[in-house]
Amino acid sequence: MNSQLEILKKGTVAVVSEEELTKKLASGKKLVIKLGADPTAPDLHLGHAIVLRKMRQFQDMGHTVVFLIGDFTARIGDPTGKSKTRPPLSQEEIEQNTQTYFKQVGRILDAAKMEVRYNSEWLGKLSMRDMVQLCSKVTVARLIEREDFANRLETNQPIGFHELLYPLMQGYDSVALKADVELGGTDQTFNLLMGRFLQEQYGQSSQVVITTPLLEGLDGKQKMSKSLNNYIGLTESADQAFGKLMSISDDAMWRYYEVALCMSLTDIAALQKELKDGFAHPMTLKKNMAHGIITEFWSLKEANEAQQQFEAVFQKKDLSKSHVVALPADTANPVWVVDFLKALGAIQSSSEAKRLIESGAVLLDGQVVTDFKASVAWQTGMIVKVGKHRIYTLG
Repeated sequence: MNSQLEILKKGTVAVVSEEELTKKLASGKKLVIKLGADPTAPDLHLGHAIVLRKMRQFQDMGHTVVFLIGDFTARIGDPTGKSKTRPPLSQEEIEQNTQTYFKQVGRILDAAKMEVRYNSEWLGKLSMRDMVQLCSKVTVARLIEREDFANRLETNQPIGFHELLYPLMQGYDSVALKADVELGGTDQTFNLLMGRFLQEQYGQSSQVVITTPLLEGLDGKQKMSKSLNNYIGLTESADQAFGKLMSISDDAMWRYYEVALCMSLTDIAALQKELKDGFAHPMTLKKNMAHGIITEFWSLKEANEAQQQFEAVFQKKDLSKSHVVALPADTANPVWVVDFLKALGAIQSSSEAKRLIESGAVLLDGQVVTDFKASVAWQTGMIVKVGKHRIYTLG
């Protein structure tokens, strides 16, 4: 029991409460472990993998893990951390994004032992009477205690009434599932605790809340996010992910050691001392970090191959070893540079392409692309460089 508890506590920020978790584990009951995700974007990233790994630990201990797709709450949009109301998604967008989640989650969880639920199953069936009853459980004063709501009120930013309902709906998910444990990042603390509170209000045993740290993005400042374009997608190839990891700053590297590799602060301090005393090189430490993360969330084989490719291309300047990509057969020639980069898989959006081009970070056979509206006459063997650590050879 102590061994299980130590495994589950490792790499977490808070367990509310540890005493309750110990009792639940000691009961011998197969616990219901909940993790929810709103399908607001098609891709999950390395930041999501941190909490998914914790979910896998519960799964390996024989508990029932429920990956909850927030297809109903996605219509509202989680206001957590937002300074303005999020635009609602269409049903078509929600369905498209949902389909991409299963393969990505399966990289970390055992899909054969994973229970997938949709919160539209119960939220979509709530009557007006049910909603009034749910709303009666919580005061407005408690809701606006949330930091993001409080900040918006202070700066006279509007708060939609539907946004106030979001934490209630997420909390009600725990009631519907009779969850024993709910996992989430530290930014979800208010919503997770709401689940505990509502379970008590509905006469259930309150769930244990476990929060994991947020992983900063490649900029080393803000949390990893697709909208900020500072992320490493779980669907990216290992060599692309390795290159992105190598692009982070030396200072940010330690945070990745701590959060993504669960290295203790004592061990990190020892590595920092080696670096300071000249017994270690930052490039070596960063490669070790990248190799460890790719091994953890991709595979050892892919980590070895990704490191070999990185060393060949970026250290030995052997561009013949760069990532070979074949463009889709229907790609026009010539083609608008933005569509070219999208077909290559180098970017996710036009705004990302514009930012890279304007900063001189896109090169075709060594020539810098400066015109966002330019067309590209491409051919097999062309070398394309996007940013610092993304190099492709057209196959």
